[in-house]
Amino acid sequence: MKRPSETINQLVHAICGVLVGKEREIRNVLIGLLARGHVLIEDIPGVGKTLLALAAARAMGVRFRRIQFTSDTLPSDVVGVNVFDPKTSEFEFKEGPIFTEVLLADEINRTTPRTQSALLEAMAEGKVSVDGITRKLPPSFFVLATMNPVERFGSFDLPESQLDRFMLTITLGYPDRKHEREILERDIEHNFAERIEAVTDPEGLAVLQERVREVHIDASVMDYVLDIVHATRFHPQIKLGLSSRGALHLKRAMQALALMEDRDYVIPSDLRRIFVSVALHRVLITGPVEGSVREMKKTILNDVLQSVNGPI
Repeated sequence: MKRPSETINQLVHAICGVLVGKEREIRNVLIGLLARGHVLIEDIPGVGKTLLALAAARAMGVRFRRIQFTSDTLPSDVVGVNVFDPKTSEFEFKEGPIFTEVLLADEINRTTPRTQSALLEAMAEGKVSVDGITRKLPPSFFVLATMNPVERFGSFDLPESQLDRFMLTITLGYPDRKHEREILERDIEHNFAERIEAVTDPEGLAVLQERVREVHIDASVMDYVLDIVHATRFHPQIKLGLSSRGALHLKRAMQALALMEDRDYVIPSDLRRIFVSVALHRVLITGPVEGSVREMKKTILNDVLQSVNGPI
């Protein structure tokens, strides 16, 4: 039987075969999935977000669905709807695209708050309710949502309470010259992801997710987590720090990172490596900002890390 880290590294290798030069981002997405969280990608179009989601689903041997959100997307377009069948004189439930293992919620900020809430509630509860009947989503349900940070016209920004439901955030960005040349020479498109052979299956994925929860966290490391979380709440440049849900997401992401590196215990450097990705979309900073808000947040969060002494 393969070690969990071996399976995870095979997943990374398979996805890296089509999304070249983005191993760190791929690992962060897998951390979110293994920790039973969801991931938000804030990036411009055309840098591989759909390719990443599709490749991850194919490598894990699970279903993949995509929702292209627009201003007229309805909650029923996401969760499904009851349709009257005149032959049987009964209503039949037609599942929406949310009934899958990997869901790409493309440009989630393009749709109305009502539709956003339908998806985000399902993310938090793992089930949907239609006409008073509750239906469970697959155990490994995972959302990879995207937002375009450049085009804000006609969009509906997610409030902080909704952003807090995402475990971590990433950006893909443009590839460097070497990897962009490889993309052009190999003519990489979405059909490349369709050719990926499955490394595991839904049952194997569920086992990996259970193993994440079994990773040990020493009391000293747990105190380090609490110190960091509290530091975000009292930093002079932060007006909204990490919530208790954010602290829990940080802990689980650290466990997933440890498992990925073939450890059954968490070390302090796990926190330092994943902290910014977990906290970036959660914190609100004070005062006017010159330049990129995202970069300013990164600077402040790194300052938080430097201000707290961790265990040796």
